[in-house]
Amino acid sequence: MPAARPRAFYVLAGFFALYVAFLYGPMLAIFTLSFQGPDGGLTFPMNGLSLHWFAKLFAGGGIVDIGVALLRSLRLGLLVMALTVVLSVAAGMAFRKSFAGAGLLFYTAIASLIVPSIITSLGIALEFRLLDDFIHWLGFEDWTTGMGLYTSGLGAHLSWTLPFGLLIMFAIFNRFDTRLEEAARDLGATPWQSFRHVVLPIILPSVVGIGLFGFTLSWDELARSSQAIGAVNTLPLELQGLTTTVTKPDIYALGTITSAVSFIAIFAGLFAIQALQRRQSRRGSDAGSGMV
Repeated sequence: MPAARPRAFYVLAGFFALYVAFLYGPMLAIFTLSFQGPDGGLTFPMNGLSLHWFAKLFAGGGIVDIGVALLRSLRLGLLVMALTVVLSVAAGMAFRKSFAGAGLLFYTAIASLIVPSIITSLGIALEFRLLDDFIHWLGFEDWTTGMGLYTSGLGAHLSWTLPFGLLIMFAIFNRFDTRLEEAARDLGATPWQSFRHVVLPIILPSVVGIGLFGFTLSWDELARSSQAIGAVNTLPLELQGLTTTVTKPDIYALGTITSAVSFIAIFAGLFAIQALQRRQSRRGSDAGSGMV
């Protein structure tokens, strides 16, 4: 018979269950209340079951255009994801060799993880306002502002996503077997061929993880967008504004949609990582059988 579990096990299990309920209980309540009927309110008990509030949300209630804000955040998130992946991989490759100022550059890159997000946002906004003043001083009176979704907003989001991408790449390359590259070079591969056919397939699951980080962190970013996004709002900023004006389950429907996009991105990333890992395992087993 299996040994009885100690009492501490059940205490810790109960504590973990309470933690999970505290963490995800409010989300489940919001998801459930977003499917109320037309006469539903913001609290239980539910009054009917329908998709009324989702349809009302995208039909537009005269407050904000949710569909446009959602697409705006989606486009920005995809751009941030692409740039985070490219810059993180490039920086990871560069930091494999020592160079002058490497330490200073590294700590400068991750400093934004320490600085409060609202301070970073204010700093970026101030920087672009000074840039606008300089352009006006040069005589371009028709110039309005350089702040925008893909300028100051993009920079604000990258200041949040890039440090995570860099730290992941540094961790990956710290345990990377450089003998594989040396073997490729001995066989006549160029630096690009060595990266394309040896390094990239090995680090690709981690690259997918960096892309997942980049998109999800940008998708729900609020504090860094608050002062630096320009004249338009991303979906989290619109959601923040709706919390003070909407008193119906519209707000819950919007929360359900944004959470669904995040979960889709997460599960798609995990599926891609697992598929790449299985592919590498098959290649390794095929190579081993071929050698035998």
